[in-house]
Amino acid sequence: MHTVAVLALDGVIPFDLSAPVDTFGWARLPDGREPYRVRVCSVGEEVASGAFTVRAPYGLEALAEADTIILPGVADPPDALPPGVAEALRAAAANGTRIASICVGAFLFAATGLLDGKRATTHWIAAGDLAARYPEVTVDPNVLYVDNGQFLTSAGAAAALDMCLHMIRRDFGSAVAAHAARMSVMPLEREGGQAQFIVRDLPPAPAGATLEPLLRWLEDHCDRDLTLDEMASKAGMSARTLNRRFRDQTGTTPLQWLHRARVRRAQHLLETTDHPVERIAAQTGFGSPTAFRERFRRVVGTSPQGYRRAFRAEERAS
Repeated sequence: MHTVAVLALDGVIPFDLSAPVDTFGWARLPDGREPYRVRVCSVGEEVASGAFTVRAPYGLEALAEADTIILPGVADPPDALPPGVAEALRAAAANGTRIASICVGAFLFAATGLLDGKRATTHWIAAGDLAARYPEVTVDPNVLYVDNGQFLTSAGAAAALDMCLHMIRRDFGSAVAAHAARMSVMPLEREGGQAQFIVRDLPPAPAGATLEPLLRWLEDHCDRDLTLDEMASKAGMSARTLNRRFRDQTGTTPLQWLHRARVRRAQHLLETTDHPVERIAAQTGFGSPTAFRERFRRVVGTSPQGYRRAFRAEERAS
């Protein structure tokens, strides 16, 4: 029987704690047997978890006996782990134990040094902070989870289920994982990555920047087939000067800024209208539906139709 130890520390996020407990607990082998033994462990007997307190039946010694260790996120990830935690995790890793983090649990994982030199992910809104705090970790904010073999990290909330189902499939095959997915009311694989959920603001210009009028004009006219020369003429400067000013004030180029504005407009139309993709491509200034699909997938991580299915489904469910 494969033992999964879920490490709950003070401030543990309830969903992050319960998702692996339930997902691994729902798994069944073809003969009906349970393939996983799930244990919740902590430093002390009780763990504060927002509106309630969790009583953990196991201590840190359970980490040494586990085949897989799960690190749920905590509300305010500390720079230093509680005494004994990092040592126990490093010892488990040295023995070949698989370790996976959920959401901002990646901060706890990175604090052990085990993610140094490796690719990892976390909730997109915390990705910049993780990269700044742990520069030796290569943070990818666009994916649902990262599997490095022994070490795995997942993005926020529902991505925990994606990662747990992935581990079940690795351990016991697709049929067992598919059963757990049905019990979780989740697809075994979701199209696209975390990128489709990121709110992509346009690169800001500093208050009073000379490009502010042009940026407002570009947002209002992003459906047009604009050229760099036309944008430069509107701004009253040469194309070369416009490129330089754009990089100085927004950190990107005029055409990249325009593409992002178009994709953001397309996301809004996909969420709020039933317009076909061909019409939305024209409404957002892309030269063809093919160019629109390629740019949208590059920025968002999924197809326009996949994005619409995800977000219109959310709207219907609510």
